[in-house]
Amino acid sequence: MKKGFLLSLTLLLVNAISAQEQSLNTLGKQKLQPVFSKGQKGSVKNFTGNAYNHPLIENDSVMTTLGGEVYFEPGARSNWHTHPAGQILVVTAGVGYHQIEGQSIQIIQKGVTIKCPPNTNHWHGASKDQGMAHIYLLPNTEKGIVNWGRPVTDEEYQAANN
Repeated sequence: MKKGFLLSLTLLLVNAISAQEQSLNTLGKQKLQPVFSKGQKGSVKNFTGNAYNHPLIENDSVMTTLGGEVYFEPGARSNWHTHPAGQILVVTAGVGYHQIEGQSIQIIQKGVTIKCPPNTNHWHGASKDQGMAHIYLLPNTEKGIVNWGRPVTDEEYQAANN
């Protein structure tokens, strides 16, 4: 039942995003508008650059799922981190990167869905020239939410731009 709920929710959100997405073109670079309000700026302890979180699904003891939209300004990225029960990302706008430790960096863009397995060290963020927004879903939150690690170094991030 929970998998069906998450799939239905994901499809609903992707359809809503497609219907509402707006973008501006500034100096030849696409400036993105998140689907939802920008939200609260992420902590400098967990993000490099400007990232904003807009909560969408409040965690509770029945659905044990947490979700929201994160908007990363160009060049912004999360620290390395893990989720005890894994994470699902649905990219809603822009271009960015996702990397699981020990694997190559993936270029991600609107319409891409990422499933990050439980307790897998990873990071994600915007490209250097374009912002990126994604919806995150954290299932089975009774196992925990997130364990933050060290910042992604400039060298690690630049590897995506080569």
